[in-house]
Amino acid sequence: MYLLLAAHPDGVALQELTQAGLPQPANPEPRLVDRSGLAAVVRDLETRRPGGQPPRWIWHRTRDWYPDLLAAGVELERCYDISLCGNILAFSQFTAHTEYARNAVTMPVDDPLLPPKALLPPRPPADQGALFDEPETGPAPRYTPDELRSEYAAQQDALAAVDTGENRRSRLQLLLAAESAGAMIAAEMQHTGVPWREDLHEKILVEYLGPRPPAGQRPARLEALNSELRELLNSPTLNPDSPQDLMRALHRNGIEVNSTRKWELKESNHPAIGPLLEYKKLSRLHTANGWAWLDAWVAGGRFRPEYVVGGVVSGRWASRGGGALQIPRQVRGAVHADPGHKLIVADASQLEPRVLVALARDAIMAEAARDQDLYAGIAAKGFGGDRAKAKVALLGAMYGATSGESGRLMPQLARTYPRAVDFVERAARAGESGGTVTTRLGRSSPPPSERWFQSQRSTTAEEQRRAESIARSRGRFTRNFVVQGSAADWAACWLAELRRRLRSLRTEGTLGAELVFFLHDEVMVHAPAEKVDACIKAIEDAASAAKELLFGPIPVEFPVSVAVVDSYDHAK
Repeated sequence: MYLLLAAHPDGVALQELTQAGLPQPANPEPRLVDRSGLAAVVRDLETRRPGGQPPRWIWHRTRDWYPDLLAAGVELERCYDISLCGNILAFSQFTAHTEYARNAVTMPVDDPLLPPKALLPPRPPADQGALFDEPETGPAPRYTPDELRSEYAAQQDALAAVDTGENRRSRLQLLLAAESAGAMIAAEMQHTGVPWREDLHEKILVEYLGPRPPAGQRPARLEALNSELRELLNSPTLNPDSPQDLMRALHRNGIEVNSTRKWELKESNHPAIGPLLEYKKLSRLHTANGWAWLDAWVAGGRFRPEYVVGGVVSGRWASRGGGALQIPRQVRGAVHADPGHKLIVADASQLEPRVLVALARDAIMAEAARDQDLYAGIAAKGFGGDRAKAKVALLGAMYGATSGESGRLMPQLARTYPRAVDFVERAARAGESGGTVTTRLGRSSPPPSERWFQSQRSTTAEEQRRAESIARSRGRFTRNFVVQGSAADWAACWLAELRRRLRSLRTEGTLGAELVFFLHDEVMVHAPAEKVDACIKAIEDAASAAKELLFGPIPVEFPVSVAVVDSYDHAK
């Protein structure tokens, strides 16, 4: 059953569609439900499962609807996120020939490192009035059921028009399903929250910074370092939090630096450098995860950040507020399992290099990495066993580091593993010429802007040099995009498969485990201690399933390392 969920002036409109490939309404008029009664209606439909299958909920954005349902105790099995799927279909090279892609209304983006171009909402009819005004609560923007159904039908038409060669259509369909599942997982993780001990966090802050200071004042440790810096730099009024003030003080003392970055400061042997680096480290802790952060983001023993699915052009997640994707090691001891529970922290070892092996179908590199550390295996075959050199060379190939040690080692890598190197080189050449590249499942890099193409129409020697530099920069972007984006594809499938397995176990009444954290290639599950083994199996089986879904039965391993701990700081 496919159920359309849309905002309506009289509440919420529910409309059943006949089938996915022919999205026509089963009834001409939608069923209207009062917003206060929506959770009960959804729970009934999810539980009864007419036809034996759980309904697939079709809505504009998962984050507009699902959090309220979760708050009411309603958990869904599957959905279709119109906004996320539309972004993918609008820019995928798999659908570039379709009417949907040609007519996509998008916001221009000049910088390929910015967030993905977002689909703009359709313009409301002139007579709709306040229906499309931004409400204080609830979904925004509001779509009528007809508009939402029309957009869904257009997306399904675009998907149906994808060439079936090389399983392109099924791969893209898998990406849309995984992206939509990811939106649900993000909402569920925000609802559940990361287990967080406020008392332990407070203790960590006191150990590093001293007692909690009055509002607007520095902690004792920072104030002591500030006094030391003022004396060492002979600057009685120095404010080390001011970059301009700090730079002037450094220059007055003969410390000729162009910035206050750590690597540049370390080049000086002035006695003030040590206290300054310590001040910067502790100041970052105080600002990013200090008492103000604790008050704002942790409540009831849980940290509940808002995740942004597909928030990076490559498909990686981002977060909105709270720094969920940057929990520093200093405070990880506060991430602590509840009594009787454990944290299961799993990460896909060397995910991006292994994805490159799979994408390039480099049998030599796959064999080198079999049953061992990938870099060590590569080193054994081409770098005299020097793991460090093998790692520098491979990362240089993926990120476009052509100078220094990476550039020096590249010829050896290319001779030993030509298919892998050729794959990323072709991706780089595509970017340099203004083309796009596409991940394994069909997410494509954003095309260059007209301003980019104008930059390539050089007429002078100076313009030519600048154009070549800009082209190389884009080549580095596309070189990495295809690998990082395909790794994000794998991670999305891993997450979706893991969610399905954990739900299945929980439904059977044998497990109460929850996904509570995700970072690129790492997941954290909070589980009863007696069910840890079942969770580990679910994590590993989901990783194997993700590999099969993306690449089929290829001889490339995607090992997952697992740590069972009481607190996050013990995981690595």
